[in-house]
Amino acid sequence: MDRSKFVAITTGAIAIALSVGYLLLVQLLDFRGMTAPAPMGWLGF
Repeated sequence: MDRSKFVAITTGAIAIALSVGYLLLVQLLDFRGMTAPAPMGWLGF
């Protein structure tokens, strides 16, 4: 029972760390400001 509890806590901690890291990455990319759209000249529009 101790091993399964340890695995559950470890995987939960990893999941929380990944989710917090993802949220920080999204916030960092959002703070970069407005980005210009990709140029469409080569498509013939």
